[in-house]
Amino acid sequence: MTLNILFLSITIKKREMSIEEAAHQEQIKKIYEETKNRQISVHRIMY
Repeated sequence: MTLNILFLSITIKKREMSIEEAAHQEQIKKIYEETKNRQISVHRIMY
């Protein structure tokens, strides 16, 4: 009888964000909030 055992180790490390990536994420969040507020105001006008 042959027993083959494979050991696998996975390491997950949190990725550091660069200043450019952080600024880009902040810009995306700002645009998302503006769009959401615009949709809410249009919805209020129509109903």
